[in-house]
Amino acid sequence: MEENQFAGATPPQHDSGEDVKKDFKGLLGSVRKFLSELLEIRTNTDAVATKESIIADIPFKGHTSWILICSIFIASIGLNANSTAVVIGAMLISPLMGPILGMGMSLAINDIDTLRRSLKNFTVMVVLSVITAFLFFYLFPLRDESSELLARTKPDIRDVLIAFFGGLALVIARAKKGTIASVIFGVAIATALMPPLCTVGFGLAIGKPWYAAGAMYLFIINTIFIGLATFLVIKFLRFPMVRYANSQRRRFIARVASITGILVMIPAGFTFYQVFQESLFTKQAQEFLRETIEVYQFNGAGRYVDNLTKLEYNDGEAPLIELVCMGDELIPENVVNTWRTQKSQYSRLKDAELHIIQGGKDDSQEKFNYVSELYEKNKAELLNKDEQIRLLEEEVASLTRNVGKQIPFREISAEAKANYENITGLGFSYQIRTDFNKLDTIPVFEVQWKNAVANSQKEADTKKILTWLKLRLQDSTLVIKEVE
Repeated sequence: MEENQFAGATPPQHDSGEDVKKDFKGLLGSVRKFLSELLEIRTNTDAVATKESIIADIPFKGHTSWILICSIFIASIGLNANSTAVVIGAMLISPLMGPILGMGMSLAINDIDTLRRSLKNFTVMVVLSVITAFLFFYLFPLRDESSELLARTKPDIRDVLIAFFGGLALVIARAKKGTIASVIFGVAIATALMPPLCTVGFGLAIGKPWYAAGAMYLFIINTIFIGLATFLVIKFLRFPMVRYANSQRRRFIARVASITGILVMIPAGFTFYQVFQESLFTKQAQEFLRETIEVYQFNGAGRYVDNLTKLEYNDGEAPLIELVCMGDELIPENVVNTWRTQKSQYSRLKDAELHIIQGGKDDSQEKFNYVSELYEKNKAELLNKDEQIRLLEEEVASLTRNVGKQIPFREISAEAKANYENITGLGFSYQIRTDFNKLDTIPVFEVQWKNAVANSQKEADTKKILTWLKLRLQDSTLVIKEVE
C-alpha cells in the first residue's frame, strides 16, 4: 500500500538547462533592442536634405564673406582684450564650418565636383580670415600677447579630441530630420576654428612667424579631424554615392577619393600620436614635480616659483624640465641628485634634462623674469604707459647685461685670505665707467694691506691677485685698487 503511494507521487520539478538558455537569450534580446532604439540614427536621417544643406553652406561670397570678415574682427578684438565672452560671440556667427563639412562629405560619397568647390572656398576662407586678422593687429595700436592668443599657438590631445567629437556631433545633428540648431552653435564654440586664424594674423603682424606657424598648425589639426569625423559619419549613415555615366570615370574618382581620404588620415593619426605622447610626458612630469620640488621644505628665504616652470617635450628628442627657485637658499646637491634618480623611474622622463635655476646663481635672470612678469600683469594700471615702458626696458637691459656677472664674494674672500697672508681686508663693488662714447660696468676689488708690507711686495702680490681673479672669475675687465 505504501509502495503504491510512493509510486504514484509526483517527482520534484527542476529548471532545465534549456529554460535558462531561453531566459538568457530573451534578456540579451531585450538589451539589444533597447540599445538599438537608443543609439540607432539611420532611420531618422534625411540624406537628401543633409547633402543639400551642406552644399548650400560651402560658397563664400556676398553676405557670407562679410559675415566672416565681421566675425574675424570681433574675434580679434576679443583675443586682444583677453575676453572669452567676445570670442564665443564671434564663433557663434562665424560661417567657417561649411567648406570643411563639404570636403568630408564629398570624399565619403565620391563627389569630385563638390570636393573641388569645397577646397576652393576653404582656401578663400583661410586667406580672407588671415588677411583680416593681420590688418586688424597691424593697424590697431594695442597688440598685447594675451593668454587667449598664446593658448592658440600649440595643439594638444584635448584640441584633437574636441575637434573629432565636435565634428561627429555636428554631422549627426545636420543629418537628423529637423536639424538641432543648438548642437551646431555648441560645436562652433567648442571646436574654436576662428581663434587660431586670428592668432596667425597676430603672429604675422607683430613679426613672430612661429606664433603664426603654431596657430596655423592648430587650425589644420581642427580642420582635419572635423573633416575625418564628417567622412566617418556619412559612411556610417550610408549616404548614396554619386554615380557617373562613364564607368571608367566613376572608378577613377572613387580611387582619387579613397587615396585623398587615406592621405588625410595618415597625418591625422600621426598628429594624434604625437600630441598623445606629449600629454603623457606632461602628466608624468607634473606627477614628478608633485613628488619632489612641491613637497620640498625650504629652511630659509627660498621658494619654488611654479608659474615659471618649463615642461618642453621637443618631440621626444631632448625633453626639458626646468624649475625656478628664488631666494638665497640653495637646494643641496644631494637632494638634486636624488630627484634626478627619481626622474629616471618615470618611463617618459628618463631622457629628459632636469635644470634647476636657483638662488644667487641666476639671480639676475630671476629678476629679469620678475620684471617681465610685473610688466605684463600691471600694464593695465599704468598711468603714463610710455614712460613706464621706457623705464622697464632700461631696467631689463641693465639686468640682462649683469646676467652671469654675479661674484661669489664669500668664497673669493676666504681663498684670498688663505693664499695671501699680507691682506687685512677685501672689498668688492661694481663701478660705472665711460669714455664718453659708451657706458660700461666694471667689477672692482679693493685690497687693504698690513702696514709693515713693503711697496714692492704689495705690487708683486697685487699682480698675482689680479691674474688669479681674472682666471677664477673668467672676467678680464676687473681691476684692483689699494685701500689705505
